[in-house]
Amino acid sequence: MKIVIIGTNGQLGSDCATILGTTHETIGCDIPLVDITNPDSIGPFLDDIKPEVIINCAAYTAVDGCEKETSLAWKVNAEGPGHVAKTAEKLGSRLIHISTDYVFDGNRTVPQPYLETDEPNPLSQYGKSKLAGEKAVLACEKDAVILRTAWLYSATGKNFLKTMLKLAVTDPNRELKVVNDQFGSLTWSYTLAQQIEKLLDSELTGIMHTTAEGYSSWYEAARYFLDTMKVPYSMRPCTTAEYPTPAHRPANSILENSVLKEEGLSVFRSWQEDIDRFVEKHGETLLEEAKKDE
Repeated sequence: MKIVIIGTNGQLGSDCATILGTTHETIGCDIPLVDITNPDSIGPFLDDIKPEVIINCAAYTAVDGCEKETSLAWKVNAEGPGHVAKTAEKLGSRLIHISTDYVFDGNRTVPQPYLETDEPNPLSQYGKSKLAGEKAVLACEKDAVILRTAWLYSATGKNFLKTMLKLAVTDPNRELKVVNDQFGSLTWSYTLAQQIEKLLDSELTGIMHTTAEGYSSWYEAARYFLDTMKVPYSMRPCTTAEYPTPAHRPANSILENSVLKEEGLSVFRSWQEDIDRFVEKHGETLLEEAKKDE
């Protein structure tokens, strides 16, 4: 199968290239080669390749940055997916588009999860722009696949776990304040890429939730990861109010993978098991990276 992965420099795009590249013909692209905000950039590129599947991992994911650069956020997260979807429809390509838990307001009582059938109500510019992107995709290609995920991490790029490790390694005695009243499911992009691989063999379409099983707070997640890494650290829980940010962050980001489970297609494990596997696979490299410029 010929597959184009847009956003291969990111966490998920990189893992998709690794996993899908073993059994499929994959072509990766990212800025500056391809800019999804520019139809004259994405259209000709995809026209030349004529892929059977397009996986769009490209997004403006700096949540606080979206509040400051709102116009750019909407160009990338809302207009960009629309440009990709129009080209996919023209070529007859299957489109898999990545979205987010931020399309929900997060006000639901924990641990009640959000289902694919729940009405979105984003409260941040990031969430609003990503929801607009979902609608733009479905308006062009009703058979598209939209995968909502949350709390993504990987061995590449920047993410919460790598930040925690860097801070702990740099100064184990420094007390880290980590939010303990926001809940979600840490999701390994490698497992999400495996889920995408499985979906390639199905005819399933529409919106699906794709996160690890179980949930935790950021504080609980950080402790579990650092304990698994066996590094010393000092940490205390704090509230969202103690750690204010420009963008609203959902207090409840727990998603239920109900569509995948109903179809018997879910490959997701508990978030703790994936952390264990992640550390076993990448722990030494992560530690070496964290110690750089110490």
